[in-house]
Amino acid sequence: MTAFADFAALGRRLERARGRLEKRDEVARFLTSLAPDEIPTAVAFLAARAFPSSDSRVLGVRGLPRHVASAAVSAPLSLMDVAEAFADVAAASGAGVRRARDERLARLAERASPDEYQFLNRIIGGEMRTGVSDGLLLEAIAAAWHVDLPTARRAALFLGDLTAVAALAAGGGAAAVAGASPRPFVPLLPMLAEIADDFGAVLAAHGGRTALEYKYDGARIQLHRDGDRVQVWTRRLSDVTRSLPDVVEIARRDLTGAPFILDGEVVALDAAARPLPFQELMRRFRRVHGVEALAREMPLALHFFDCLMADGRSLIDEPYARRWQTLTGITGGRYLAERRLVTDEADAAAFRAAALAAGHEGVMAKDLASTYEPGGRGKRWFKLKTAETVDCVIVAVDRGSGRRVGWLSNYHLAVRDGDGFADVGKTFKGFTDAQFVEMTARLWALATDDDGYTVRVRPEIVVEVEYNEIQKSPTYASGLALRFARIARIRDDKSPGQATTLAELRHLYERQFQTKGRATDPV
Repeated sequence: MTAFADFAALGRRLERARGRLEKRDEVARFLTSLAPDEIPTAVAFLAARAFPSSDSRVLGVRGLPRHVASAAVSAPLSLMDVAEAFADVAAASGAGVRRARDERLARLAERASPDEYQFLNRIIGGEMRTGVSDGLLLEAIAAAWHVDLPTARRAALFLGDLTAVAALAAGGGAAAVAGASPRPFVPLLPMLAEIADDFGAVLAAHGGRTALEYKYDGARIQLHRDGDRVQVWTRRLSDVTRSLPDVVEIARRDLTGAPFILDGEVVALDAAARPLPFQELMRRFRRVHGVEALAREMPLALHFFDCLMADGRSLIDEPYARRWQTLTGITGGRYLAERRLVTDEADAAAFRAAALAAGHEGVMAKDLASTYEPGGRGKRWFKLKTAETVDCVIVAVDRGSGRRVGWLSNYHLAVRDGDGFADVGKTFKGFTDAQFVEMTARLWALATDDDGYTVRVRPEIVVEVEYNEIQKSPTYASGLALRFARIARIRDDKSPGQATTLAELRHLYERQFQTKGRATDPV
């Protein structure tokens, strides 16, 4: 059995290692030295998790009790001793649960050396501080068992847990990892789309024929069913099953072909069946109490547009046209996204106009031959929306971080409000690196105050800002905020006095309800 001291020693070597390759190789050597049943535990611990990421157990503690070395001689801690202790802590329940957990952890701490104690606390705290990210850990798993890295990444997307990838690699090598496929109740990252403006370019990219679907102003969901068990995840892989009982009911009552995994969108509707703003839909996703009452008050429209698994068989590598055919069978033709196959720009433009008139964002264009790539983005899928714009003034800017260190790069946007300006949002999107550098110099010249994070500036620079929607905002005194704001261009031809006014923005907010429903009182 592998001593936990060996794991702690690995942690110290990783702290000293300078390069990514050195860290990767250290981890790979350690993993290949383990017994098969120790590998999942070691991978979880290296990722600062007490349990594999697919394991729902939690410790429910903040850390070990203060370290006091035991006077009694005891056997050295092993990796599996630690795993067993964590399992006991997670299983504790009922009256006196806190005391039971503390006592079990105290017995673990008594057996630990100072180094072991530190690394036990790091695992419990969820931060190893060795420079080993999940990405580097996956590289180490691939290197340890000679698996091609793209193959390992694909398996990780399907399995959702690096411990499962490591177990496959250790047990069956590259062939086993290559054979990994999606599993029910392991959510997949959604496939993404590139932005396009021109239907001609889209048709050229898709060989002269493309499938257009309504781009709904809703929330992406992934629906899994196997037997009576149903779960729903958001695009960020948050489980929202409890918040969407109506979707769960549809899955059980109206859909066939389980086990299945479906990709789709939900849209909140008003009493006239018009789509409500995205901000209202988020009330459904955040609700965990009184869900049924809110579901009656705010029904959802369900629009599926892809099928990743049917009858327990993965369709990831099947072409979109075949996946849509399977989806139609599972749904019986109901709950599908509005869709049209087009071969010319005029037909495509007419379809987008119909989507916008119905209160939606625009359209998606999908290559009929495209496979489904979880988390991937490319020219197989495009989104074509008609962006609204307003002219805003930059009134402040935050210091950049990461690759934008040294730049002023998160712009505070405002509209005119009488003789002053009212904040309506922030954005760091829309500029090239060269424009960030140029704008940083311009803004420093206009600086009036600096708290070390945000720099206030004289309101002199006007920018044209694209946005997806205007929302109510409790954050800004204006009462409004631009959703998905993005700078389209600098308007040096306009003075701050020619920027959009708050009254005009309120008018634009109200105009949205010509095609959208309303769930709250107007501003």
